[in-house]
Amino acid sequence: MNKFKAFLKRKDIEFTAKRYGIDALGAMAQGLFASLLVGTILSTLGSQFNIAIFNELGDFAKAVAGPAMAVAIGYALKAPPLVLFSLVAVGWASNSLGGAGGPLAVLLITIVAAELGKAVSKETKIDILVTPLTVIISGGLLAHFCAPAIGVASSYVGNIIMWATEQQPFVMGIIVSVIVGIALTLPISSAAICAALSLTGLAGGAAVAGCCAQMVGFAVMSFKENRWGGLVAQGIGTSMLQMGNIVKNPKIWIAPTLASAITGPIATCIFKMEMNGAAISSGMGTCGFVGQIGIYTGWLNDIASGAKEAITAFDWAGLILVCFVLPAVLTWLISLPLRKIGWIKENDLKLDL
Repeated sequence: MNKFKAFLKRKDIEFTAKRYGIDALGAMAQGLFASLLVGTILSTLGSQFNIAIFNELGDFAKAVAGPAMAVAIGYALKAPPLVLFSLVAVGWASNSLGGAGGPLAVLLITIVAAELGKAVSKETKIDILVTPLTVIISGGLLAHFCAPAIGVASSYVGNIIMWATEQQPFVMGIIVSVIVGIALTLPISSAAICAALSLTGLAGGAAVAGCCAQMVGFAVMSFKENRWGGLVAQGIGTSMLQMGNIVKNPKIWIAPTLASAITGPIATCIFKMEMNGAAISSGMGTCGFVGQIGIYTGWLNDIASGAKEAITAFDWAGLILVCFVLPAVLTWLISLPLRKIGWIKENDLKLDL
């Protein structure tokens, strides 16, 4: 047993929740962002402004989502070069065969293939053959036999959440908004979770609302301490910057979380705000305005399919209120009594920017 532990340590193989649930999942979201999401944005710009080259570039970027995710995961797992390069094929196979649950299939299968590749890396004199073969064969076989089932299971869970949101938009609006918003602020990836579950529709709209409540809420609530730099860093960057302060004083999390519990059902029940763009956008909030671009892209898709006649003023009002105005106002108002009773003290929200 001691020899095995020493071997794992030498190979930098760690069977921990942090390595797989935080590092790998977060990296997967970055890979997905750098391919599918950027590709979607380029395609949207190309369609709206009639720029053919943007459409072409967007298609190229979207096509390599699987390999991009796999390489990002391998990088997070500290895979050596031969393993990393071989994961391209694994990512393509897993994403293609995983269907709607492709991102989850890529995550699970890539982790296994990468760790197996790390285990055999540089252990033989013909490493140039052994390592790539190990990664591609193990990952390819897992993709062939397991990815379709992973995709079905992922879609099933996502469909249940979306169905439940349609049946109970008020209750599920609160639940989805709060959970996804919390996930965005935690050191895990809300974007990857939404992508893995293919979370779109009303549930996707509630997820956007929750993420915006956290990002805009923290940005406005901490403006006194962090000024304009903090407003930008959190408002269009990430509320995860506050995680260190939350650990010190969890009560600072109350205001944006309560705000998300309010904006979620407003999104689902009043404005019927849906995310019909890329599912990853549901978990991005105001980060680079990706959530809002995703909703806008969804509107365009609905118009093209005939599901929607046009984008209305009510649509725009809902987007602006749910994503920007209400998170700012509600979080600020809720934080006032918390500051007054001493639950939030001076500099509790201060960031080292």
